[in-house]
Amino acid sequence: MNTFELDILLPPLSRSAGARHAHPFGMRVLQRGVIFADLAVAQIAGLGVILAGLLDLGERPLLVQAIAVASALGGAALLTWIERNMAEVKEACIGLTFVLAASLGILLLSRDVHAGEHLQDLLVGQILWVNDTQLIATALVSATLLVLWRVLQLRLGHFGFYALFALAVTASVQLVGIYLVFASLIVPALMTYRLTRQRYLYAFAIGIAGYAAGLLLSVWLDLPAGAAIVWAMMLADC
Repeated sequence: MNTFELDILLPPLSRSAGARHAHPFGMRVLQRGVIFADLAVAQIAGLGVILAGLLDLGERPLLVQAIAVASALGGAALLTWIERNMAEVKEACIGLTFVLAASLGILLLSRDVHAGEHLQDLLVGQILWVNDTQLIATALVSATLLVLWRVLQLRLGHFGFYALFALAVTASVQLVGIYLVFASLIVPALMTYRLTRQRYLYAFAIGIAGYAAGLLLSVWLDLPAGAAIVWAMMLADC
């Protein structure tokens, strides 16, 4: 591997280490039986990003992030209502929420000549081009959320869980895309759900191995990084 490839791969690989804060949330999602929740929240956060773009706020990243967070928290409130009032069909309702949010995003971008590029960025991200400022900001948010989760998890109600979950997803979705956010949450948790010892260690290893292998494949074979990482993470446990 040459120096140029290392310069490209090291920042997103560092990002992958930061993304592992999602494991406790992914495991909790499996326990609660709300697998579509991360897709729905990520897509709703993405709607905030799309709205910010339509308002020509792309040059004001903090404002874009604020709109995405507000959207995600609105999604958290909606998921809380669904879990409290429609518990027997909550997974169907959450899945429908994802589809409706995704469809609305397509409608909002329907007159944008660059809609295809925007949708691709939203779905699979631009992890190869993450900068240091984004890495530091996301790492700080991730560390804060992990501490809050460890301290408050036994006292979190429905909305508290979904709110922390929404913030965790929003911190990642603009960097790595909706698909990779979902895979980072669910794949390591799913691959280790039968383990009773060192589950987090194995989940972390699966995530890191998947990111590293996917990034290498994306550079060597000129493949979209996000999609390559999703598949590499899935195959890392084989």
